[in-house]
Amino acid sequence: METSTIDKIKKKASRLFENQLLLSGSVLEVRKWEPCTMIEIDLHLPFADIAQWTDVPYIKIKVNDFTYRDYTPSCWDAETRTCSLFIDAAHKGPGSEWAQQLKKGDAINYLKIKPTHQAPVGTPAIIALGDESSLGHLLALQQMVLPATRFSGAILMADEQHRGLFREYFRSPLQAIARNDIYGHHSLIQWVIEQQYTLDNTVFYVTGNDTMVIQLRKMLRQQGYASGQIKAQGFWS
Repeated sequence: METSTIDKIKKKASRLFENQLLLSGSVLEVRKWEPCTMIEIDLHLPFADIAQWTDVPYIKIKVNDFTYRDYTPSCWDAETRTCSLFIDAAHKGPGSEWAQQLKKGDAINYLKIKPTHQAPVGTPAIIALGDESSLGHLLALQQMVLPATRFSGAILMADEQHRGLFREYFRSPLQAIARNDIYGHHSLIQWVIEQQYTLDNTVFYVTGNDTMVIQLRKMLRQQGYASGQIKAQGFWS
């Protein structure tokens, strides 16, 4: 009984402290790609200083009681303080459950927006490589690359319909390619080898599931690219 009372007091104190730190936003629109394992969410973040985003940002969103998940805002507009999230909901968990139940007009709470320390370098060729979990990250990176002709790459998508929707709705030099193995590294490695990129003046930004990121980075090093030419960030195992 005492333990239960103490736990309740701790939770109440934690909630009060949490509420003092949380910022709020609102859901402008929710679009679920068929099949509904990719969810696109438009947000209004009135307290975010979007004009200061010089690195690819991430936002730590409250998805349940004392539970947070990091997502990459992309397609942002600094003047209206709006952005979009692309959430890969194919994996069960509190983040996927939160995204699935969101609807237009809902309020969202987030703890902070911070840089990922991934920003486009001044090389002639920026090659972005990722999977569904990093779609927002790759689109945010694309938005930051000027001139846009420096940017290209590929994103793995297991579902054929999703690949079609990406090609139809996004003006992006990213190629949506099929994932033919569980983590996708074999598919993406084969695609990269076929492109025959030069060793000079090329920098790769590799994001997505940890296994794919590790294996792709290993392959690029074996191809002769220096560690400084490979900017890697894993999202899940």
